[in-house]
Formats: sequence, C-alpha cells, structure tokens
Amino acid sequence: MEGTESTTRERTTGRDGSQAPNDTLLMSSKPLHRFIQKEPRSLGIVILIFGCAELLMGFQLSKENEPTSFAIYIPFWQGVLFLVCGNLSIYTELHPSKKMVTVCLAMYVVSLLGIVVSIGYRIHLFSGYRYLQYRAEYQLEDIWAVYRADQLFGIEGLLFTSSLCVSVLLIFLCAVARLALKSTHTQIIVQHIPAPLSDTTSY
Repeated sequence: MEGTESTTRERTTGRDGSQAPNDTLLMSSKPLHRFIQKEPRSLGIVILIFGCAELLMGFQLSKENEPTSFAIYIPFWQGVLFLVCGNLSIYTELHPSKKMVTVCLAMYVVSLLGIVVSIGYRIHLFSGYRYLQYRAEYQLEDIWAVYRADQLFGIEGLLFTSSLCVSVLLIFLCAVARLALKSTHTQIIVQHIPAPLSDTTSY
C-alpha cells in the first residue's frame, strides 16, 4: 500500500511539475495582452485627430477651382478610414478579442492601401502647384495668385505629411496585430500538447 501511495504521489508530482511550465508558458504568452501593451488606444486617438484634420481640410479644398485632392474625394474617404481605424483601436483595447484584432488588422491594411493612393495623387499635384507658383511669380500676375498657390501647396503638403505619419502608426499596429494573431494560434497548439508522464519512478 505504501508503495502504491508513493507511486501515486510521484505521478501526481510529475504531472504537476510538468504542468507548471506549460501554465507559465501560456500565462507569459497572452497574445491579446501583448497587443494591448502597445497601447492601441493612445495610437487610435492620434489617428482620430489626423482623420478629423483630413475631413476639415477637405471642406476647404472643395471650394477651390484649381486641381486638388478633392478631385477624387481623398480627404473624405481617407478621413473616414482614419476615423474608423482610430475608433476600432480604442474599442479593441477596451474590449480585447481575437475577432476585434482581426477586424483592426483588416482595416489597417485597407487604410494603408488608401494612403498609397493619396500619396501618389498628391505627388502628382505638387508638380502642378510648382507650375502655378512659377506662373504667379514670373508672369506678373496678381500677388493674391502667389498667395493662393502657396496656400494650396501648404494644405496639400500638410495632408501629405499627416498621411505619412499615420502610415507609420498603421504599419506598427499591423505588425503588432499580426504577431498577436500568430501567437494566438501558437497558444492553441501548446494547450493541446499532453504533459509527459514520468513513469520511470514507478519501476
């Protein structure tokens, strides 16, 4: 009886000893918490601010007769994308789940594609504004034409810079979200690995 009890105790100790590292591994992974530790809420607030600025500048550009990014409604749909990404980042930190991280990752990628389009179009606009500045300065046009060309160049340049800043934030969030989702799959695999039993002591 004593041998049976000692064997049972040793097996239990072996199970507990082998289970402890697995629990430690699972607790140290915490993939969703790893995403939250990067403070997506704070980054989401910054993206929200850029989205509001994009929308407000869009109303100003809509009144211009010269070609602007409003020609293909960049300030409006890009501003909406920024607002959606910012709100999703804030909500995901408050209510973390694998589903919400996946939705955030999808919206980050869509927003990055939109930024690529807006950057390409605005680079095309900058060449046209260079010509407007040249014509206003060297062809003796009204001084207000010079100011107007500088204003358009400044607004589009500001939106161009803000798009670059948001793209850096979105790339960072994409990387963190992708690693969190990848770690989630790894965590599931680790959970299904049976703990090895040390039966050598029973013999």
